[in-house]
Amino acid sequence: MNYYAHSVGSSKADWQLLHDHLEAVAWLSARFASRFNGGSLGRAVGLLHDLGKYSAEFQRRLEGELIRVDHSTAGAQEALRLYGAAIGTLIGYVVAGHHTGLPDYGTAADDASLAARLRRSGLTDYGAYAQDEMHFPQKGELALPISFLPSQPHFSLQFFIRMLYSCLVDADFLDTEGALDPAKASLRGEYPAIGILRDRLDRYFAAKFSGVADTPVNRERAAVLQACHSRAAEPTGLFTLTVPTGGGKTLSSLAFALQHAVCNGLERVVYVVPFTSIIEQNAAVFREALGDEAVVEHHSNFQYPREGDENWDKGSASLGLATENWDAPLIVTTNVQFFESLFANRSSRCRKLHSLSRSVVILDEAQMIPTDLLKPSLAALWELVGNYGSTVVLCTATQPALQGLVPPDMPAKEIAPDPARLFEVLRRVAVSQLGAVEDGKLAEEISRQHQALCIVNTRSHARDLHDLLQGKEEVIHLSGRMCPRHRAKVLAEVRRRLRDGAPCLVVSTQLIEAGVDVDFPVVLRAATGLDSLAQAAGRCNREGRLECGRVFLFDPIGHPLRGWFERTATAANMTLRGGADPLSPKSMEQYFATLYDLEGGGLDKMGIMGRIAEGGSKVQFQFAELAQTFRMIEEDMMSVVVPWDEEAFQYVRHARSSQTPYGLLRKVQPYVVQIPPWEFLDLQKNHQMEVLEINGGTMAVLADLSCYSDEVGLQPSARDGHAGEVLIF
Repeated sequence: MNYYAHSVGSSKADWQLLHDHLEAVAWLSARFASRFNGGSLGRAVGLLHDLGKYSAEFQRRLEGELIRVDHSTAGAQEALRLYGAAIGTLIGYVVAGHHTGLPDYGTAADDASLAARLRRSGLTDYGAYAQDEMHFPQKGELALPISFLPSQPHFSLQFFIRMLYSCLVDADFLDTEGALDPAKASLRGEYPAIGILRDRLDRYFAAKFSGVADTPVNRERAAVLQACHSRAAEPTGLFTLTVPTGGGKTLSSLAFALQHAVCNGLERVVYVVPFTSIIEQNAAVFREALGDEAVVEHHSNFQYPREGDENWDKGSASLGLATENWDAPLIVTTNVQFFESLFANRSSRCRKLHSLSRSVVILDEAQMIPTDLLKPSLAALWELVGNYGSTVVLCTATQPALQGLVPPDMPAKEIAPDPARLFEVLRRVAVSQLGAVEDGKLAEEISRQHQALCIVNTRSHARDLHDLLQGKEEVIHLSGRMCPRHRAKVLAEVRRRLRDGAPCLVVSTQLIEAGVDVDFPVVLRAATGLDSLAQAAGRCNREGRLECGRVFLFDPIGHPLRGWFERTATAANMTLRGGADPLSPKSMEQYFATLYDLEGGGLDKMGIMGRIAEGGSKVQFQFAELAQTFRMIEEDMMSVVVPWDEEAFQYVRHARSSQTPYGLLRKVQPYVVQIPPWEFLDLQKNHQMEVLEINGGTMAVLADLSCYSDEVGLQPSARDGHAGEVLIF
């Protein structure tokens, strides 16, 4: 009797034989796992994962009988029989969860837990696998190929399970795709090699900087680039690149990464950016330097065209497929996508993790890793360096103080030549403190300027200042109450005014600090942490056209600091006692050390490291629970789509019809505003919003456009004139 893995059409001649599927998945999984010396374990999970399909019941299911068959538990139980409790349990997580996600170990009373599944009786008889002469690796071949990092041994073990799981589920997806949709499978892997990208970037630099004026700033930028080239030959490890704003760190860090990958035989570069507001900017720069076909952009605001779309082609299809498993040589993604995937348990999010082994990971604006998740986030980075042959580069103008958080045998190596001197040479602003200022006086100070940027900590404060400045044509407001497409248009107008020397007074929330390329002669910043102050200063005299830009730090009266803002401002005040230079690397190091000391247990607010250690000695990890716990974006905010332009109106029209296009929820992201749940309910109760059912999900749409202003975005709810104190970047 033939046993099949998948049915294709009505003729069994076209069906995929189960033996062929298991061997193919085992080969692929072993190849992926061999990057970290886990090839034998990769082969074992590949052979075991669908063992339960060797049952008459599952074969009848393929033939169309409507029966439910648990085929993944069989392989998990067989792993225990073949390899014993320790390795068998490790494999059990991977095999049992290859469809439904890495499970919690749980208890025998919870039917979905691994504990229950390893003991489950009454499975369909899968003993027919013996007729296909499955050659499983021997027990002695399956030793763990990693070292337990001294500071986090249990974290190392659960991280390895995740990586092995990634190898299996990606191999399973790929082989199934090849069997069921060979046309789609043929589109994968059409990328230029990493060495070709390195050569393209070298040519780009040669063309871009030939004939550039010999200025002090350009000489320092050249020195940073040269340091990145020369340090790239060093072995893999942990690096820092500490370069002030305007020092060219974005492209220089990419130059280091590509050259380092070539020198060390690494397979890809993953460039991680904190916010979607700047990822498109960086991706556009990389495309200009390397070509459109070289850059895979993966984040919630970007959607590759689907087959049938007007601008679909095979090149864009290949890039879109690479977002599934990151098998391309250059990935540009966000902190949210990167870190949440490292703690996910679902196969769709985990399948790319194995691609992080033997890779260069650049954390742009590294100080933006959320403090309350800092310890588990860093622990994952240390694993990539310590056990998976990867290099991590912490790239920022405001390097966080990680003493005590980095494993002692993993010292960070600085790439930039003499960062302290570099900061002095590239210093383009002077910081003054205004003390306590009420809004009326602040508005007067802003009004006296020709071009100025004022950055405050909350949306309501930005709105109050804008109200005081209303009537002045040159005043512009920016905040998270405006949808991203609206903000992009406003920023384009800001840049035009700055370029033309026209009057331009901008009141903004912190979102403008996230790498937005603007250049003001004067910046005013509400009390904040030194890292945010440095980012604000990066929007002042950015191009060095003035002898010295002016940055003013003030304490806003009537807008008390709360929570995170209060703690960062306190750490900043403690650092600046005695007149310390707020922008020096020494001050920044002291600031972060003070902040982390103030945070204490808040560096792992959800207790993730403790949860992992709790069950680690018995290999009893709660993977599903951890995935729910590790969230970089709070889930208590609700999304509302604003039909702000004709494109958005068309999306909404399609959502109301049967013509809803695939991926619509992602396509409308540039029109989304995040609001608190109570405000969401108010809009719904007042019939100012409608909730549409699409593609098995829902989409909330602003129906009353009088609630949305071209000046400030979504107006606050009538219940509270100061709605939305939470800042959305």
